[in-house]
Amino acid sequence: MAITNQIRFNNLRGDIFGGVTAAVVSLPLALAFGVASGVGPLGGLYGAVCVGFFAALFGGTPTLISEPTGPMTVVMTTIIASLTAANPENGLAMAFTVVMLAGLFQIVFGIFKLGKYVTMMPYSVISGFMSGIGVILIILQIAPFLGQAAPKGGVLGTFLKIPELITKVNPPEAILGALTLAIIFLMPKKIKKLVPPQLIALIVGTVISLTVFGNADIRRIGEIPVGLPPLQLPTFSADQVTVMLVDGVMLGMLGCIDTLLTAVVADSLTRTEHNSNKELIGQGIGNILSGLCGGLPGAGATMGTVVNIQTGATSAVSGLTRALVLLVVVLGAAKLTQPIPMAVLAGIALKVGIDILDWSFLKRSHKVSVKGSLIMYGVLFLTVFVDLIVAVGVGVFIANILTIETLSQVQGEEVKTITDADNAIVLTPEEKRLFGLANGRVLLFYLSGSMIFGVSKAIAREHTAMADSDVLIMDLSDVSKVGVTAALALENVIKETAESGRQVLMIITAAKVKKRFDKLGIFQIVPQENVFTERGDALRTALTIVNPSYTNVSPSSEYGSQDDSLGYSTQSGSI
Repeated sequence: MAITNQIRFNNLRGDIFGGVTAAVVSLPLALAFGVASGVGPLGGLYGAVCVGFFAALFGGTPTLISEPTGPMTVVMTTIIASLTAANPENGLAMAFTVVMLAGLFQIVFGIFKLGKYVTMMPYSVISGFMSGIGVILIILQIAPFLGQAAPKGGVLGTFLKIPELITKVNPPEAILGALTLAIIFLMPKKIKKLVPPQLIALIVGTVISLTVFGNADIRRIGEIPVGLPPLQLPTFSADQVTVMLVDGVMLGMLGCIDTLLTAVVADSLTRTEHNSNKELIGQGIGNILSGLCGGLPGAGATMGTVVNIQTGATSAVSGLTRALVLLVVVLGAAKLTQPIPMAVLAGIALKVGIDILDWSFLKRSHKVSVKGSLIMYGVLFLTVFVDLIVAVGVGVFIANILTIETLSQVQGEEVKTITDADNAIVLTPEEKRLFGLANGRVLLFYLSGSMIFGVSKAIAREHTAMADSDVLIMDLSDVSKVGVTAALALENVIKETAESGRQVLMIITAAKVKKRFDKLGIFQIVPQENVFTERGDALRTALTIVNPSYTNVSPSSEYGSQDDSLGYSTQSGSI
């Protein structure tokens, strides 16, 4: 694995143009997310610079643009609120420490090659979680959009105060917020291709606030310090360590999901394949540096990535260029952002919240799957009104339980007890003939596929319904894997059969299955001579047990005339 990303100079013009364009798109979003989170506009800008630069330098997706995103900002806002409430003096420093922890966890995920597992969550859970984050972002922007300070109590507090916020609306700021939304929504596509609508809304809204509403009382960003930020050293509180670690894992996981989903979009546009694990390491390094600089956490951003690719970028030079352009803005032109109205930034962030909502699935989830729809809406509700971790945990748990139930039902249908040569399973003519000779005294217990723990119910059901027989053949020839629970259920069947004085034969072909039973000590109950790899051999051995006069001759072609009713060979020399 190369240390740096794909930095090439054969497309310098396209990469620089893509980076500059992406920087123009990022600027208003970084300011909006910084203000929305509570760390201030400078925190949004440094998050865009640090995460963008180091993720581009060390990541695994050449054209990916990384910066503070809506989901990451919402989670960071929640973390800041909870930590500052618990520790007003050091809460903000502890929140930046959580950002560093999130980056550290992302690096660990990448080192241990867990990238491919990060996005293996049911879509209904991801959809509900992301839509819930969109709703949170929208609710949190209502107060600044209407020209008022955010109420206490976070999302729930703001939600309950909405009627009061509407009655106390500040008309000039509300008009600026509405104008911002109108520009972003209604701007013609031809103009959107040339200039980001968010930037036009930012400029137009600021100009109108200074001219038309020059005498009105409008809340603005205010002065932004110019220069390098003071380092935020890791800060811990003894009574909040566990909370910080959990928040770090949650923030890191969300960043992984957000990034890798965007990386897939980049792959589809560039017809390339990203390196998931390397990308997580790059994102982790970026978030650690962002936390040290007092910046917001970031992840792969779909809008910036698409703009970057569409304007001609092909390598990580574009991401580095974008970060350097934003750094120049922070160090030299930050004072120009001072008169930007808070309502304009609220309008920009509110539009991001609307875009995060998974409208496509929300509109048709009930048609696709009622259960999936209920999970999605349940996760959405828990995300907004309870807790982000609880929402994901409950959603994944329920979705997995439903999936396991479905798989168990499917696998349970493959657990069959067979007493004669019917059509329950496919038997060869020779196997049917041997079954017929057994006269119902041999029982075939057939299983197939991967035996997960949910199949143990089906095994117990069939065991209870088993008819009396002299020999039980446990046919695992089509079983590829046996889970511990299923293996223990089969062990009970074998033990009870053996204790009742009946013989047990086993048919096993997969080495993993045989190893599992060996570790359980099954072959101390079933001797190795009673373990076969072919069904025909097991049936012939079973016939010699139920009818000692039967001669165990392998192929049917070696038999002479057969008296099936007697169950033994009349070939000359046979008993």
